[in-house]
Amino acid sequence: MTGRESEALTKVLGARSAAPLEKLGLVSVGDLLRHYPRRYGDPGTLTDMDRLALGEHVTVMARVAHATVRTMRSRSGAMLQAVVTDGRHELALTFFAKRAGALRPHEDKLRPGRVGLFTGVVSEYRGTRQLTHPDYVLVGVDADDAEAAMFEASRPIPIYPASSSVPSWRIQRSVRTVLDPLTEADVEDPVPADVRERAGLPGRLEALRAIHVPDDQRAWQRARHRFRFEEAFVLQAALAQRRAHAAEQEATARPLRDGDASSLLADFDAALPFTLTDGQRSVGEDLARELAQARPMQRLLQGEVGSGKTVVALRAMLQVVDAGGQAALLAPTEVLAAQHARTLRTLLGPLAEGGLLGGAAHGTRVALLTGSLGAAARKEALLQAASGEAGIVVGTHALLGDQVQFADLGLVVVDEQHRFGVEQRDALRAKGRVAPHVLVMTATPIPRTVAMTVFGDLETSSLTEVPAGRAGITSHVVPAGNPRWMERTWARVREEVDKGHRAYVVCPRIHPDDDLPAAGGAAAKDFDDVPDLLELMDGGGTGSGDDRPPLRAVLEVADMLRETPALAGLDVGVLHGQMAPADKESAMARFAAGELQVLVSTTVIEVGVDVPDATVMVVFDADRFGLSQLHQLRGRVGRGAAPGLCLLVSTAQPGTPAATRVEALAETTDGFRLATLDLELRSEGDVLGAAQSGRSSSLRLLRVVQDADLIADARREASAVVEADLGLADHPELRAAIEAQLDDEQEEFLERA
Repeated sequence: MTGRESEALTKVLGARSAAPLEKLGLVSVGDLLRHYPRRYGDPGTLTDMDRLALGEHVTVMARVAHATVRTMRSRSGAMLQAVVTDGRHELALTFFAKRAGALRPHEDKLRPGRVGLFTGVVSEYRGTRQLTHPDYVLVGVDADDAEAAMFEASRPIPIYPASSSVPSWRIQRSVRTVLDPLTEADVEDPVPADVRERAGLPGRLEALRAIHVPDDQRAWQRARHRFRFEEAFVLQAALAQRRAHAAEQEATARPLRDGDASSLLADFDAALPFTLTDGQRSVGEDLARELAQARPMQRLLQGEVGSGKTVVALRAMLQVVDAGGQAALLAPTEVLAAQHARTLRTLLGPLAEGGLLGGAAHGTRVALLTGSLGAAARKEALLQAASGEAGIVVGTHALLGDQVQFADLGLVVVDEQHRFGVEQRDALRAKGRVAPHVLVMTATPIPRTVAMTVFGDLETSSLTEVPAGRAGITSHVVPAGNPRWMERTWARVREEVDKGHRAYVVCPRIHPDDDLPAAGGAAAKDFDDVPDLLELMDGGGTGSGDDRPPLRAVLEVADMLRETPALAGLDVGVLHGQMAPADKESAMARFAAGELQVLVSTTVIEVGVDVPDATVMVVFDADRFGLSQLHQLRGRVGRGAAPGLCLLVSTAQPGTPAATRVEALAETTDGFRLATLDLELRSEGDVLGAAQSGRSSSLRLLRVVQDADLIADARREASAVVEADLGLADHPELRAAIEAQLDDEQEEFLERA
């Protein structure tokens, strides 16, 4: 930012005016200028007040019908009662004071026929909706002369993201205070002039004035387009730099050993009991080609639930082991890490028993390293990794410890990348003698524009086919308040169990007395039991918040199911992140073996847990989760030959965003379609992971779904600029914008996505 934009608002506005803005995160002039209006009021169009909800903090444009001051009868003091209207519906405004004289200024301003913006919290008194002590501003009243008043009254009125202590028009006045004196010399533009010319964009100062003080609708629309392009351009330039720096690194080439009789990969392929899908073969060829190069592979592998990503990743790991290197698989939870280790050993068979009796002569070992291992097991795993005896090392954050060493780390596979920060990934990469190849996996389908925006430093591969033999999943929404539907839900669970299958029951909390999971408490527990916090807190419009039923909890639901007649005689177990690691492992093993027929769990089972005999899942409070997470949870059933059934217990009212999410999940199993819809229902900051951090995204206006073409144009222009000037020495404004908008935490968002 320039010197003017970096100036503190306390210096420019004064401490008294700046203090309320600081509560909105607006500290500098630049912060305030980037606090763009969220919409614009048309002076000729009044707010439809029939849509106002009780408890909502609103800003409405309305015409004054009448205002009257009177002395109160029941207690001392006076009150002013005004009524404003949109032409069809009315809203009361109520002001109280110790004496009538204090209310006369309001009465003088609130004359019949005047139009204003009124802000406050909607309440109700004797059946009439009202705003008590609303803040307000009257359109055109405060201008110096009639001509100026007419001009100001004809402009679109910017309405800003505001709060009860800082209404929109106070933000507008503060913006004018800092914006009006600015000159071209005060405002640096990160978008080079030649790029602006090709894209038909106005300069930055012109755009700032047009977005905050527009003459007409076309002005603010053009300015908003320019700032969307700027956000995309700065982000894509940062990603282009990252791609370029990665391309400059050296890595050890790990080529295929074609025709080698001692090739692990060849023996593995020959022993596979199923045929790879076309997608698995195609992606495998891409990985093989990039692993054979002397610069590090940087690839994102995304795929539908059950699309076979693990097999693709294992084949890449075996290619690296064949070439003399090792592979590390980083998983977010101990449950998932242990399952990965079991799955890899099962898939490899004798090939995972190198050096053991009955093992393949040229086999390797799969080591598991987690925080809960006993001293002897941990020592053995560390020795296998350091000596190279274990060609594949699977683990959680324990892999990042200083004691963990590798003989020759050639490939890092990160499962569910969004669960890890950049420092954690880089700590593992640093254990290689040279930069290892990196494969990032996610089971959350990512639309093209998001992959381009968020994972722009990675090449992307997608698996959309599901291997043959999967019977598919059927989903239904169950109204939580309907006893007959709930009885039928448990009857269906019993029917599946009686066929020899297993059932999951998912709850968002562990104990009924728990608060919602806190983001800050997640890091220490391998991310168990931390559902998408935005999705839980958002709730999706089930009500005003106070009328929502409490979230269901694992321990109370498990007790309830043990007393449910339909499930009499069944063994009901629990699984959650507060259990000891050995107990979690035992619960999963007993469930997989059929000793437990029903497993009541938190979202710890969300990713990767694979029990082929699990065919039915009941998700409590399904309306309090987001589409992507529900899709992941649903993917835990129907993984074998028997069809899956997912019953979504919901309290959402028809027509709310929450109901839309749950109904969409019931209608389709297409993860890419659901991911696109999920983005349309959520904000752009959430897309970039800002919700997990508790701070706002650097993206203010860019819409990663709707602005696909704009993002592609910005990516092309940014790549060309960075290719010609990697360090951006000739583009200091762009370099400064990257440093200011994509600081260390924002860069971590790009990694976590």
